Amino acid sequence: MQREAPDDGEGRQTRGPDGLQRLWTPHRMAYIKGENKPKGTAAGEDCPFCRAPGLPDEEGLVLARGKTAFALLNLYPYNSGHLMVCPYRHVADYTELDETETAEIASLTQAGITALRSAYGAQGCNVGMNLGVAAGAGIAAHLHQHVVPRWGGDTNFMPVVGQTKVLPEMLDQTREQLVAHWPRP
Repeated sequence: MQREAPDDGEGRQTRGPDGLQRLWTPHRMAYIKGENKPKGTAAGEDCPFCRAPGLPDEEGLVLARGKTAFALLNLYPYNSGHLMVCPYRHVADYTELDETETAEIASLTQAGITALRSAYGAQGCNVGMNLGVAAGAGIAAHLHQHVVPRWGGDTNFMPVVGQTKVLPEMLDQTREQLVAHWPRP
């Protein structure tokens, strides 16, 4: 006879019949299935980086806005605090940016790193761009720079064995933390 596993009080199972705890990350399934991924290369409603600035900051996960670029949270983060910096203009390649856009992306990246250190005690950051599909860009048509906070030992057995990343808070909580710690000009 299989015994029923206890739940967390909201109907979610915390341990399976085998006694192992399950960590549910349903938000990742949307990413795996390609939901919200643009189908083309044109600017507009199909592009999440063109759409986000037109939404209220909380809904678009926008952290900070500049004149030519903005910072927002990654909808499918690698770590809590994983943010991106994008130009408002729909361009695919770093060489297409003008000097003002390039400088503002750099400035917003620095501010993001400062906020991550202040809010989360990030011990390091991975900063970079994947330019083109061949380089691993999930959304190649609209340039975006990733800023991923890192801590000593943050890569554990879960991603290696279970292909699962465990995040300790929801995106709205992460956004509140980073906005509160974002440097003011």
